[in-house]
Amino acid sequence: MVLASCPQLPGCHSQGATREEALANIREAIAACIETRRELGWPDLEETVELELAL
Repeated sequence: MVLASCPQLPGCHSQGATREEALANIREAIAACIETRRELGWPDLEETVELELAL
């Protein structure tokens, strides 16, 4: 099982039996998330910040 997610769309995740299937599925999930966000009047994407901490 291959998992895929889109960090700029919180909660937008998918999976597939292969990498190709997971990519196809996450593309569909991204399109559905953006469509829903537009219907709700939300911005298409969330601004994200990536941090790397040295402990």
